Amino acid sequence: MSTTNTWYQQSLVSIADLSKDDINIFLKQAHILKQKKAPNALSDKVISHCFFEASTRTRLSFEAASNRLGAKVIGFSDPSHTSYEQKGESLSDTLKVIGSYSDAMVLRTPQAGAARLASEILDIPVINAGDGGNQHPTQTLLDLYAIYQTQGSLEGLNIAFVGDLKYGRTVHSLVKACAMYDMRLFFIAPEHLSLPDHLCRDLRNKGVRFSCHDALEKIPQLDILYVTRLQKERFDPLEYKSIVQSFIITPEILSKAKENLKVLHPMPRVQEIDPRVDHTPYAYYFQQAKEGVLVRQAILSLILQQELMA
Repeated sequence: MSTTNTWYQQSLVSIADLSKDDINIFLKQAHILKQKKAPNALSDKVISHCFFEASTRTRLSFEAASNRLGAKVIGFSDPSHTSYEQKGESLSDTLKVIGSYSDAMVLRTPQAGAARLASEILDIPVINAGDGGNQHPTQTLLDLYAIYQTQGSLEGLNIAFVGDLKYGRTVHSLVKACAMYDMRLFFIAPEHLSLPDHLCRDLRNKGVRFSCHDALEKIPQLDILYVTRLQKERFDPLEYKSIVQSFIITPEILSKAKENLKVLHPMPRVQEIDPRVDHTPYAYYFQQAKEGVLVRQAILSLILQQELMA
């Protein structure tokens, strides 16, 4: 994508497809939408929401965003009732048919690379709402918006990522975006769930300052603590119980934090954030999810050629 109007009507498949200027345009649009509503911006558009994988926040926030812009929504949240699941229709045929009914498609699938495939075979913009363990670019824009809202800038920050950094697609996308800004990154995870080597190499090649840790030891330095779920299914039960105790965020751990620290989480959370943190000034994850509707409104409106003026 470029920073001129030619990037309208293009798909949003990977955060790597965006420049820093592109990201800033999306965030600016979200800020404008926070100040004023645009209930008829997409009143002549039909948007298909195709969720081949379970989702709560992403699906419902996209639905809320579409409705708040006046668009019509078609699609499904249970693929078991589709011809793809019931009759053996190919994924590409399913997407081509649904795409012919709509002006844009929001797609979530467990298959890595499926969103890229969809963007190549359809004549409408495709928005990747998560494709397996690969990418989740709209969550990244949502996360960046939350960081900006709480810190007033995306530059000069210390950010720690905690939890499953190996399989967490939200982390993979967000790290790529953080590399565009002047940030110091800390990666905190069990050794076998650490950030993949290819992402570490990419950060080194871009001159990003980062370090890897196996314990919560950098809290006093942080502006943002980005927490992800340790996936229980990837551990032996006894190993999980032992490891998870070392990565639970509690009010006691945050007692040494800077006043401006905010704790973010892409959700769902399980045990990784003590519920007592909800009542501290550090908790921002519920507000983060709420503001996701604004960000997804911004994505839909910009991709469908409805730039709003401040």
